[in-house]
Amino acid sequence: MRVALLTREYPPEVYGGAGVHVEYLARELAGLVDLEVHCWGGERPDDSHPPVVAHRPWQALGRKEPWVPALQTLSVDLTMAASVDGVELVHSHTWYANLGGHLAKLVHDVPHVATVHSLEPMRPWKAEQLGGGYAVSSFCERTALEAADAVVAVSGEQRRDLLACYPAVEAERVSVIGNGIDTTEYRPDPETDVLERQGIDPERPSVLFVGRITRQKGLGHLIAAARAFEPDAQLVLCAGAPDTPELAAETKAQVERLRGRRDGVFWLEQMLAKSEVIQLLSHATVFVCPSIYEPLGIVNLEAMACETAVVASATGGIVEVVDDAETGLLVPLELDEATHDPRDAAACASAFAERLNELVRDPDRAAAMGRAGRARAVERFAWPAIASRTADLYHDLARA
Repeated sequence: MRVALLTREYPPEVYGGAGVHVEYLARELAGLVDLEVHCWGGERPDDSHPPVVAHRPWQALGRKEPWVPALQTLSVDLTMAASVDGVELVHSHTWYANLGGHLAKLVHDVPHVATVHSLEPMRPWKAEQLGGGYAVSSFCERTALEAADAVVAVSGEQRRDLLACYPAVEAERVSVIGNGIDTTEYRPDPETDVLERQGIDPERPSVLFVGRITRQKGLGHLIAAARAFEPDAQLVLCAGAPDTPELAAETKAQVERLRGRRDGVFWLEQMLAKSEVIQLLSHATVFVCPSIYEPLGIVNLEAMACETAVVASATGGIVEVVDDAETGLLVPLELDEATHDPRDAAACASAFAERLNELVRDPDRAAAMGRAGRARAVERFAWPAIASRTADLYHDLARA
């Protein structure tokens, strides 16, 4: 069966969880179907397996308006749809490629599977980043999902959100196939050279955050919480790619104020190699995920696979990954229905500080949670099983 996988992110240009998902899913699917990947960016090697076709967006001729990236996405969707003739099925990931999958379905009369890694109605703050482009991204997502032959949600909670946001999507078209983790690659690293190079003291407890600087990831709430951390705790922020210059400036000011109150605050803005992130995860006392919206949160699986306890928001698919009081601690959130921000930001920060301090004060308990987390990752989140379920979905649609 010949399948085209459509995505914005693909190695080496991966910046978020959706790109990680596609990378590992494609690797496993290539042994089950005749797969080709269509992505954004520079040309990939001719001997890539599976083969990769790279697409470049329309050049905006110097335009800087926030809606330009949304129109560039449409340009790539057009070229992707034109390039997949001869395939038997298309599978798109995120709104950046969903409309391309929809157009391919129409032009080539093939089934379209759309995987949603987030939902535009659940991220109203994107209007800050895209301006009028947020209406375009919402249009792309709605159009593609309502017409797709099958929709894949990465968690049960996300499936419920999807059906609430898009009531025209019939429940029987929506399957749950989660994210996975390669536990042979993500495993504890005993070395400390990366920590030493960054000035992080491996003998002191540390709280680690890894993620983009976006409202969704809740970084501002974590920085506020850090004011109440145990004095000896270090805070390591692997955080870059801010959504807007304004958010970048806001984050910089928060970090500088925090550094004025305590030592051991590290902000690593540059993109780190995967092996470097694995070492940081391995040596953290606790990994923190303060997201206010997270369909699954693959980074929590990465931390668990590295035997690190997790403190995370009790939201979205996170509750299906982190086993509260066993592999980490969950922090309840009360969110405003309109903005999806915490109703009480101070209480949110206080709750995170309290739970993080519990594990910083009790490193033996944190270590036990880390061991339990790795066992859970190995047993329940293997990529081969996820790819097999995905291929089964393809074949079911082909027979329909």
